[in-house]
Amino acid sequence: MKKSLQEIAALIGGQVIGNPDATVRDIRPVEEAGDGDLTFIANKRYAKLLKTTSATAILAPPGTEATGKNLILCGDPHAAFGKLLGMFYPLDHGASGISPEAYIEQGALVSDQATLFPRCVISRGARIDRGAVIYPGVFIGQNAVIGEDSVLYANVSVYQRCVIGKRVIVHAGAVIGADGFGFAAPGVSNLKIPQVGIVQIDDDVEIGANTTVDRATMGKTRIGRNVKIDNLVQIAHNVVIGENSAIAAQAGISGSTRLGVSVMVGGQTGMVGHLTIGDHVRVAAASAIHKDVASGQTVGGAPHLPYQEWLKVEACRSKLPDMRAKLEQMSRQIEELKKQIQTLSEG
Repeated sequence: MKKSLQEIAALIGGQVIGNPDATVRDIRPVEEAGDGDLTFIANKRYAKLLKTTSATAILAPPGTEATGKNLILCGDPHAAFGKLLGMFYPLDHGASGISPEAYIEQGALVSDQATLFPRCVISRGARIDRGAVIYPGVFIGQNAVIGEDSVLYANVSVYQRCVIGKRVIVHAGAVIGADGFGFAAPGVSNLKIPQVGIVQIDDDVEIGANTTVDRATMGKTRIGRNVKIDNLVQIAHNVVIGENSAIAAQAGISGSTRLGVSVMVGGQTGMVGHLTIGDHVRVAAASAIHKDVASGQTVGGAPHLPYQEWLKVEACRSKLPDMRAKLEQMSRQIEELKKQIQTLSEG
């Protein structure tokens, strides 16, 4: 693909500084970009690379200056970069139509505009809407629904009656709708509580590889619109995640916890069950969330603390050995003083 800087600026609402007729054919990282390439700089830490890059043009934030360089200034270079990547590298699934090697049970409803790869399994009563792409090894359970233009990569499992909305991306190995971890008298009889609810995934959600979203005991485990979930995340039964939230890798959310809208959860965070996490909450990586968090809060640590308080605790952590040595020294000195005072008082 070949585009002039003026054409690119029009697409992203940017402003060209330099030669608007210069053309680019590819998009590459700033350290690797050369003649004919477009790159971007969104972080001030990389501004020094403006002088050394050989890129034909650079996406940059307003106010950026670079003598002799072609710039396209825009409010959010990172978002513009993503939009252009999608244009220069359109997603190609490499196939279309329904493979004769796809296994479709009688009673399943599969749009003739869907793409089914070989060795996927569509159970009776399931519905696959137009534009959906089902990769090899995918299992769709009875009466499950896969919405328009959703993509399920290899070896995804969607259990019975679960509902996936439009334009959802589920990466390889994810499991949607396995039983929630529900047992009576845990550690004694471990009597299984039947998990009879479903998982509902709303439109424009993306779920990472090997992530698991458990079905509800009753009702729904629900992932709201435009939520983004990283690889290796565990979402337990009856969890509700509000729209536009983002959850990083290896996080675990226990049963019946509810996250508000636009919540950001750092990697390796754990949340106990039955919590309420408010809107626009930010959680630092590797935190342990043990109680409700009010809307707008930023927290971190294990157990979690308000963010600024947590930073103070972390700043002290590396000093603990020295602090302990000083306390021990002070304790010895106090004991010596006590002995001296006692000796003086007896004299």
